[in-house]
Amino acid sequence: MTALEALRVPAELSARVPAEQRGAGRDDVRLLVSRGQEVSHHAFRELPGQLRAGDVLVVNTSPTLPAAVNGRVGGARVVVHFSTRGEDGRWAVELRRPDGTGTTVPRRGGPAGAVVRLPGGSRLVLEEPLSGAGPLGPTMGARLWWARVSVEVPGLLRRYGRPIRYGYTERDQPLSAYRTVFAVDSPDGSGSAEMPSAARPFTTGLVTALVSRGVQFAPLTLHTGVASAEAHEPPYPERFAVPRATAWLVNAARAGGGKVIAVGTTAVRALESSAGPDGVVRAAAGWTDLVVTPQRGVRAVDGLLTGLHEPEASHLLMLEAVAGRAALQCGYAEALRHRYLWHEFGDVHLLLPDSEHDTPNC
Repeated sequence: MTALEALRVPAELSARVPAEQRGAGRDDVRLLVSRGQEVSHHAFRELPGQLRAGDVLVVNTSPTLPAAVNGRVGGARVVVHFSTRGEDGRWAVELRRPDGTGTTVPRRGGPAGAVVRLPGGSRLVLEEPLSGAGPLGPTMGARLWWARVSVEVPGLLRRYGRPIRYGYTERDQPLSAYRTVFAVDSPDGSGSAEMPSAARPFTTGLVTALVSRGVQFAPLTLHTGVASAEAHEPPYPERFAVPRATAWLVNAARAGGGKVIAVGTTAVRALESSAGPDGVVRAAAGWTDLVVTPQRGVRAVDGLLTGLHEPEASHLLMLEAVAGRAALQCGYAEALRHRYLWHEFGDVHLLLPDSEHDTPNC
């Protein structure tokens, strides 16, 4: 067990409601800045002062879907989490059991052929676990299943869906609370089962302030599927697209000495999936099964703006690849010491390269 895995996050440090319900607005969260092992504390609205003209923020424009829908299997109530649409029109889904408090707990997957009755007279049929062939690969086992749905899922979600909610949150929130300022609706109704939450604290005013400072924004898309809050599984393949203009912006920034900072782990995964061994980013689209680890390293990303993750979460391997283990351990120790808030409605961590005179202060 590493020092980071040994950290324990007290339950009271889970952000239970959005920042605007705790304070003045979305950007009313704290910003922990790690430059190597040198840590400083800021308000998120002070982000422009941490960046320089010529830096690029890479943002995920995927909109969050109301991906949770009530259903029944026989006489049992279930909640269906719609995760990812496959190329053949099927959907990867997770069935969970309501816990009586508005959230859900894990449920054994399957069996094949099980029929889930959905609102409005529609239904889905479970066909096979995601351990078979296909773009999502062999890792999800019995938790996620391929299913055929009798109606168009985007319309079903618009009418009957709600955002996926986990047990550490206090109550249901409207879909608007789970969409970022960068979200762009897809013509086919595609989106993310879970919010690309690192971008949540951005407001139009803050974006304007960053642009005025000379910081550029480079959009890409990665549609996230459902995570497992219990199992901390590695990410499975997801659909992404990196436009030609974004590739050009990133390459130009690196050539000019600017930093490329991914806003969220989803942006890292998409951008690194389009970067060659030479570090040059090229336009790309499709499915990515890339898992960024310290052994693989990063090629196009210099820094990362992200939320605070549980010590066991697989995302921490990506953070370690960007910043190094020592910086990560230092930052998380400081976050606990200063009682930062965790999860999608919580505070934010900016991981940057070492400063010239990196002095550990943790």
